[in-house]
Amino acid sequence: MAEPVRVCITGAAGQIGYSLVYMVGSGAVFGADTPVILHLLDIAPMMSVLNGVCMEISDCALPCVRDLIPTDNPEVAFKDIDAAFLVGAMPRKEGMERKDLLAANVKIFKVQGEALDKFAKKSVKVLVVGNPANTNALICAKYAPSIPRENFSAMTRLDQNRAQAQIAQRLGIPVMDVKNIIIWGNHSSTQFPDVRHASATVNGQKVSVYDAIKDDSYLKGDFITTVQKRGGAVIAARRLSSAMSAAKAACDHMKSIWQGTSEGQYVSMGVFSDGSYNTPEGVMFSFPVTIKDKKWSIVMGLPIDDFAQGKLDATAKELCEERDDAIAACQN
Repeated sequence: MAEPVRVCITGAAGQIGYSLVYMVGSGAVFGADTPVILHLLDIAPMMSVLNGVCMEISDCALPCVRDLIPTDNPEVAFKDIDAAFLVGAMPRKEGMERKDLLAANVKIFKVQGEALDKFAKKSVKVLVVGNPANTNALICAKYAPSIPRENFSAMTRLDQNRAQAQIAQRLGIPVMDVKNIIIWGNHSSTQFPDVRHASATVNGQKVSVYDAIKDDSYLKGDFITTVQKRGGAVIAARRLSSAMSAAKAACDHMKSIWQGTSEGQYVSMGVFSDGSYNTPEGVMFSFPVTIKDKKWSIVMGLPIDDFAQGKLDATAKELCEERDDAIAACQN
């Protein structure tokens, strides 16, 4: 077997953590032949619950799990880690706006950025799941200046998975036959799920999603709003935020980083904008990316029509506002 990968999962006693710890331990992310040492971080009042999670992971007898380190100490949690899933944050509750989360959660990610800077490997790959994910990732990277900022990313893979599932269901085909849906911008209700560059395999033939569905009003209307508001719909139904699907998406995201993207396919990730597609620099913006040797590259040259540009501008405006509010909150 390969050398063990040290993986930190924060909020490990929470709902997303409960699914995520198992998925990572199963080999689904880093490979079935790669052992993992799981550093599981949560707050002190949750340590009893976290110990119960560790008991269950032990009882699963997962061949990849070499060791479990439950802790409420960031120094222990981030010590020499190779990968981090930053999940722990105040959860969004029914009726709560994202801005309500911002002030509290951004300070959590400031502290975690400082701890990563001190204790983690400089090569660590950091995925921020806790919302507002894009802005939390921005702040985390800001306070970890010794770690390359391209090592930080925010999760929009859940939105990509949601969009892919919606199209597959509409066409009555397996989800694996829908490729290259893009999530632009923020992991919020301003995000733009874009199928203009996506393809579907229908009756053995690869066609564009637009040609397969033949309903522009749906693709520019209900499809977009369904994906944008899916998190709220799950909360309304479960009385809890997305957990199983969020954990799966986090695993998909980190697997793409670790193992790369397939030829001709791209995935959506919140990464630092360099101004591509007329987006503002200095925000964490979701782009289509390809990944090789654990390094991502923005897919360039995709045509953007006026409808799409309007959507990109709206989500960019929100990200700039969030960034400014978050930086102000950290300075207070």
